[in-house]
Amino acid sequence: MTQNNQINVEGTTQSNWRAETISLHAGYDANEHNRSAALPIYQTASYLFDDASHGADLFNLAKEGYIYTRTGNPTLDILEKRLAALEGGVGAVTFATGMSAIDAAISTIAQSGDHILASKEIYGGTHNFFKEVLPARGITTEHFPIDDLAQLESLIKSNTKLIFIESISNPSTRVADIPKISRIAKQYGIVLIVDNTVASPVGINAIELGADILVHSLTKYIGGHGNTLGGVVIDSGRFNWQAYPEKYPTLSTPSQAYHGIVFNDYFKELAYIVKVRTSALRSSGAALSPHSAFLLAQGLETLSLRYERISDNALKIVNFLNTHEKVKSVNHPSLNAHPDHAIATQYLKYKGAPGIISFELNASSHQISAFYNHLNLFLRLVNIGDNKSLAAIPAQTTHRQLNEAELKLAGISPGLVRLSIGIEHADDLIDDLKQAFAHAFIEAPSKSFAKVV
Repeated sequence: MTQNNQINVEGTTQSNWRAETISLHAGYDANEHNRSAALPIYQTASYLFDDASHGADLFNLAKEGYIYTRTGNPTLDILEKRLAALEGGVGAVTFATGMSAIDAAISTIAQSGDHILASKEIYGGTHNFFKEVLPARGITTEHFPIDDLAQLESLIKSNTKLIFIESISNPSTRVADIPKISRIAKQYGIVLIVDNTVASPVGINAIELGADILVHSLTKYIGGHGNTLGGVVIDSGRFNWQAYPEKYPTLSTPSQAYHGIVFNDYFKELAYIVKVRTSALRSSGAALSPHSAFLLAQGLETLSLRYERISDNALKIVNFLNTHEKVKSVNHPSLNAHPDHAIATQYLKYKGAPGIISFELNASSHQISAFYNHLNLFLRLVNIGDNKSLAAIPAQTTHRQLNEAELKLAGISPGLVRLSIGIEHADDLIDDLKQAFAHAFIEAPSKSFAKVV
């Protein structure tokens, strides 16, 4: 420890800390917070100005500082710094939910008349946002299969502003080839936004692989306890906004809200993330509360430990399901038969084993419901990334608003079951699945079924 008891680690600097250390220490100096060893909760709505000119400077973006918790707060600031450091970004802005983060990431650069591309294999709420909300703003979306990069390239237009993908799709567990998609995006001067929620910052290095902007639902693996909503936008700082002034006018033309500031000129590599905070967050009001930020920071401290345990458990559950006679197919990138197994092996940490598993049963709709209803240890709800194991039927819940064709394109059948694996003992989870199978098929004929994996 240093003489003044600053929280630090002798012999290291933040620039070479590993993920486990970043999650605990990045962005925090106890001497700046009354020597508190734990992250303080700054439960305040607003902040004092030194004088009239100080307040004016803050509102003109001439000085850094806190004005109102809607746009910034010390507790949120530390969480944002840790998340940016974990992902290798230059800055981050937190939001009240993951969906509000996605909204901000897109609305910061896309306007009426613009076109965006999104993979077909995405979370149902995101799909509905593209389908229902963006058209009302004059923004059109076209979808492409995550493994069909020729189709992706064929859909690019002169007004295409961004490509949106999930690093690991929910619930189909498709793994994006981020480097290849990134090369296409860069060829056409288009921003690549990656939702890294399922992989988490410790599961895949999405910025290192070529992502320009990341979004997360902090509610999931980062929070880990199922008790707090939150989202984040993280800027890699690597996209050359200045090279495409006509394509991204929100950053290259004078801002009427800030007396003619041109964000590209004034903030350089931070232009995008500052615009997210001072425009999208300020105007939407979708601010994360200080108490929620504290809880999410607490979850972040153990992310690496939890994700490793979740991955180990997931491999055991996958092996059990993949050899069960009543299971028709299992979707998980650790399996050799998974279409993205090679990509997962190359880019994913923890043996290519995310905590999401989806599978289909050789069963009637009644038996599928019976299986689901008899789960005891797995909680029946619509969330993922919790310490506790969870189960859902996506076609009936998270993707309920998709029509039959859209469900098929997203790889979701009516009987698909999604599991989010937690940190319980794997044998207890397997025992729960066994008893649910037993109840579901208690009156089923003894006929065996062909296995498809």
